[in-house]
Amino acid sequence: MVEIDGSTGEGGGQILRTALALSCLKQISVRLLNIRKKRKKTGLQPQHLWAVRASAAISKADVRGDEIGSEELTFSPGPVRPGDYLFDIGTAGSTTLLFQTILPALAFAKGASTVRIIGGTHNPLAPPFEYVKEVFLPMLGRLDLNARANIKRYGFYPKGGGIVEFFIDNGQLTGADIVERGRLLSLSGISAVANLPISIAERQRASAALKLKDFSPEIVIRELPSYGAGTFVFLLARYEGALCGFSSLGERGKRAETVGEEAAAKFLAHHYPEDAGASGEMSGNAALDPNMADQIALYLALSRRKRKISFSTSRTTEHLFTNLWVISRFVRFEYAITGEKGKPGLVELRF
Repeated sequence: MVEIDGSTGEGGGQILRTALALSCLKQISVRLLNIRKKRKKTGLQPQHLWAVRASAAISKADVRGDEIGSEELTFSPGPVRPGDYLFDIGTAGSTTLLFQTILPALAFAKGASTVRIIGGTHNPLAPPFEYVKEVFLPMLGRLDLNARANIKRYGFYPKGGGIVEFFIDNGQLTGADIVERGRLLSLSGISAVANLPISIAERQRASAALKLKDFSPEIVIRELPSYGAGTFVFLLARYEGALCGFSSLGERGKRAETVGEEAAAKFLAHHYPEDAGASGEMSGNAALDPNMADQIALYLALSRRKRKISFSTSRTTEHLFTNLWVISRFVRFEYAITGEKGKPGLVELRF
């Protein structure tokens, strides 16, 4: 049994999700202590509990401590079973984070799977659906992991009710270095509203386009089917060597112009990262956006087709450091990060 201290590093829900994913995949029991210890509300909250339930459903796991507020969990999985699954979070909890928890195990299962999840599709501190569809899954596709996504209805806080579908094909991962992003091929995006005036989406687009005028972005406006109201801007940057995504959510009291400017600023911070010194020339050509660096690390660690795999990011985060630590508890490899936290960095995985 692997024991994980949930107060390590960033001390949030990602530790739980990564541990559950690898527990199912590796068929190793795990005991988690101090779950989400560094969050204002510690322990399992509804969306984290659903990550546990979904992981248990695909593996027929024996679980202890699976209740709201629990700071300790024991999870003992059985064989992972591919198939058709439906998970209704019942709140606006993140559908994408739930999907990312069970994807690794289902991707290596002996057969294809279809997963339908009902809940939130655009949440603070979680990848929006567009990021998963347009960035995360295509980047995994370059590693020969085949999955695709579809959205039926959007879900915003507090009503939720979004419906997303994921189709996962069984396959094998191929290791690859992702070090240089290369030339920017295109910058596109969407400015969207649900149950709000279309003028809000137009203002969001105008502010983003103004900040990005040197790149001539193609940003389309969309009105979305949803139970509740919400807005967002999502930008997709296509480089020769990587796909990157940047987004901003609207909220009550937040100006539409601010939403557009925030998404644009995130792209610019990636495209023109601060020189970290230690990362040398890599800082100006870093391949992965900060979120992808955190999310793809698990799959690169599992690929094992090379003795060493390297990837670069425009900003190393506490999430990345913590996630690598959790992964190393289940997978035998060593890792080294060149560059300071919060600045461009180069990550090397050695097997």
